[in-house]
Amino acid sequence: MDSFLIALNAVIPFFLYLVFGCLVRSVGLVDEPFLKKLNQMIFRCFFPLMMFCNLYSIDPNAHMEPQLILAAVGSVLAVMGTALLLVPRFVREDARRGVVVQALYRSNAVLFMLPLVINVYGEEVRAVTSMALAFVIPLYNVLSVIVLELYRGGRPKPKTLVRNVVTNPMICGAAAGLVFFLLHIQLPAAVYKPLQQFGDLCTPLGMFVLGGTLKPARLRGDLRCLCGTLAVKLLLIPAVVLAAATALGFSPFQRFLLVMFHATPVATASFSMAQNMGGDGDLAGELVVSSTIISIVTLFLWIFLMSSLGLI
Repeated sequence: MDSFLIALNAVIPFFLYLVFGCLVRSVGLVDEPFLKKLNQMIFRCFFPLMMFCNLYSIDPNAHMEPQLILAAVGSVLAVMGTALLLVPRFVREDARRGVVVQALYRSNAVLFMLPLVINVYGEEVRAVTSMALAFVIPLYNVLSVIVLELYRGGRPKPKTLVRNVVTNPMICGAAAGLVFFLLHIQLPAAVYKPLQQFGDLCTPLGMFVLGGTLKPARLRGDLRCLCGTLAVKLLLIPAVVLAAATALGFSPFQRFLLVMFHATPVATASFSMAQNMGGDGDLAGELVVSSTIISIVTLFLWIFLMSSLGLI
């Protein structure tokens, strides 16, 4: 029950952001062109700052488990590679293919996984979990840029693809953060704190825009795609990861962490990226919202199942 409440508490803020966006749009204070402009600003201004802060603030003294980090990175790459091979067979439009591939491997790990893992294993695992997140979160964003570029307006030339990836605002922010981290460049607190606060606006503003632009009438037409994608995302992939982690002899904590990387809902950032990079923004938003709702139940079931079987 505690884990269920943790998942529920993680979801409630998302719904408040969404509802607020819906209300503001419904009373006419904002319109769709404004929300699209705001979404562009989030993508070009706030997301780079978030990426910069994520890498700049890595604790160099934090405990690392190389085997666990390698497994987490490897599982994300494996899911993305498999999705790139299989999704085009089931999804026809390029704009939707990139969105579905992104949804399958990219999770809202920070807001969902971290509190769940700490709730199950205690504060002593916070440092290890945070270190794993420091490697996986930037990977999510780099892969998303590549995937969405692959499906933007046909097949780009390798040179064009590389240029678009390198000049992507999120990649630029991550690169700057990595340089500051590696060179041990320390920003004054008066400078870093505002940068961090701007970066923290990504999730609430992104969900606000999503709430204002969500089109419930489209859900019926996308129902088949949503059901198939979320069944794979929230049930099949975690099951495969659990089986693989068990077969490879990972500890209960490591096994639980790896499963939670994939069993948590689709990342909010995937909506903003899809809308700004030629993907089907409406479908991306629907996947974020529906996966967040459904994951309240699926996360509880995964934790209950793994606990009952003595796997955590």
